[in-house]
Amino acid sequence: MGMDYLLAAVLFVTLALATLLLGLVLRFGIGELCDPRLPPGWRGLPLVGETLEFFTASPTLELLPFFKRRLERFGPIFRTNIVGEDMIVSLDPDLNARVLQQEERGFQIWYPSSFMRVLGANNMVSMLGPLHRHIRNLVLRLFWPEALRLVLLHNVQRSARDELRSWLDRPDVEVRTATSRMIFGVTAKKLISHDDVASGGSLWKCFDAWTKGLLSFPICVPGTAFYKCMQGRKNVMKVLKQQLDERRNAAERKTVDFFDLVIDEMEKPNPIMNENIALDLLFLLLFASHETTSMGLTAILKFLTDNPKALQELTEEHEKIMERRVESDSDIAWEEYKSMKFTSHVIHESLRLANIAPVVFRQAKNQDVHIKGYTIPEGSKIMICPSAVHLNSKVYEDPLAFNPWRWKDTPEPVGDSKDFMAFGVVCGYVLVLSLPSCKWLCSSTAWSPITDGKPSPKGR
Repeated sequence: MGMDYLLAAVLFVTLALATLLLGLVLRFGIGELCDPRLPPGWRGLPLVGETLEFFTASPTLELLPFFKRRLERFGPIFRTNIVGEDMIVSLDPDLNARVLQQEERGFQIWYPSSFMRVLGANNMVSMLGPLHRHIRNLVLRLFWPEALRLVLLHNVQRSARDELRSWLDRPDVEVRTATSRMIFGVTAKKLISHDDVASGGSLWKCFDAWTKGLLSFPICVPGTAFYKCMQGRKNVMKVLKQQLDERRNAAERKTVDFFDLVIDEMEKPNPIMNENIALDLLFLLLFASHETTSMGLTAILKFLTDNPKALQELTEEHEKIMERRVESDSDIAWEEYKSMKFTSHVIHESLRLANIAPVVFRQAKNQDVHIKGYTIPEGSKIMICPSAVHLNSKVYEDPLAFNPWRWKDTPEPVGDSKDFMAFGVVCGYVLVLSLPSCKWLCSSTAWSPITDGKPSPKGR
């Protein structure tokens, strides 16, 4: 009899705990989502929310399963909880356009705390209003249009040629790594006058370790990708601080790169930039100026490998340009760059499919936002997913197919439009221009896998 009472007690306690846990899960998961004014959704489990499913890798270029399942269940606007943050996810082109067009008015830049942690507390992304605009103008002093036309375009072309020619003696090439290292070499020279090739690629290796853990689950335990990410950041910041100190203590100094610009800012009366802000800014610019571009270049090369017809038309366009030159091996002219119509189509199509910026974050400010029957409360965090539009069959016919000809009779997208959200294409033009002299590349089978988490598309 005593044993029966004991079993009954254990069963009762088990059911009570299960009921309590279920109640907590439902209470957390549903929360305010039952409010009909708010978008539908599910917050997931306590503490982790839906973070684990969000970070699950996808084997194709299709819309991530995380987004696809919720699109089918809730529609293009829904709520979730990721990395400890309640947020509204937008797969809707109208809401995406509204959020980006009203930046610094109805919406402001925001990123999860775990993401800000790896970028640095004083990075440009976290700055708002006048300070953000001032730093942005500072960056444009180095990368203004005339500098791009007269200097950077030629620097990138020369680096691309040297890199591609160095591939000829290799049995195979890890394309993502090679292009990342190449672009980093160009931007490091432009920003901080650092020759990373001469230093054995040490600074790039620190950045590469950081980048690989950038979108990992934010647990800083030795052995995890996030821990390696933070160690990579620590090593990069150590190098940048050392170089900044050397530049500031130099007997003579001319304004030749971004180091000098930020030092000039720091030495002004009542400066708005201190050393921490300067170092975080340099860190962010080095990352942003090379990583997304190298991803785009890798995608372009892979798509061309799988599409001989596109490669042939691209090659013919470049060969016609070279035939008109007095010296075939001369540097690219701005007029030649602007005349590459099919090259432009290839780049737009590659960026559409590759979705280099998988998500963009913003925060509603000042007032509630009413759209499509929903209310987005003031202060709400918003995650925008560009690929939801890029891969939408209602916007693009056969959206998973690499078809650069779809852009032939379409006006060139200017900036981020409602149906096309991409960036960083200047370096893409220059590397693709170099392909005719290395046509072996896209017909070779000596390809290493693309290592950005997006394998080559199937069904081509």
